Amino acid sequence: MSRAANSSAKAWYREPWPWLLMLGPLVVVIAGVATAYLAVVSNDGLVVDDYYKEGLGINQRTARDQRAADLGIGAELVLGGNGERIRVLLQTSEGVRMPESLILRIAHPTRPGLDQNLSLRGEGGRVYGGPLRRLQEGRWHVVLEDERQEWRLVGDWVAGPETVLQLQAARPPTAAAQAN
Repeated sequence: MSRAANSSAKAWYREPWPWLLMLGPLVVVIAGVATAYLAVVSNDGLVVDDYYKEGLGINQRTARDQRAADLGIGAELVLGGNGERIRVLLQTSEGVRMPESLILRIAHPTRPGLDQNLSLRGEGGRVYGGPLRRLQEGRWHVVLEDERQEWRLVGDWVAGPETVLQLQAARPPTAAAQAN
């Protein structure tokens, strides 16, 4: 009788339960391999490689912000030509020499492929202009500086139809103000 009972029993690999129990760990291993692949292949666009060098650059940028405040520089940015042209009206204190051109950087906060670096030429008076790739509606970080990079203006722009951005030089906080 024991032979009859043994002959009707199936081998373990012919039963569904061992396969069902092994399916969970197999899915986890496949997901782990896929995650490791994505971590190695994808680009961490928002991560800075050299934090020390980035920290040193902060001091230089702060000095340029201070210089813009000392010169009383402000700017008004206006989109034109169906969003394919930008004009900048530069305001300065009396006696400040106007640069021949300006450098405008427009950066998307999360998508570096949409960033633009523009050289704006003087169009007469205090007006500068240049071509622009159409901006998607949303938030943009804007940096405006002279060609010799002596001063800069910084601001955030929520771009949309008929938007104007006012940039004013802000004095960086002093050590005494930060301590309070």
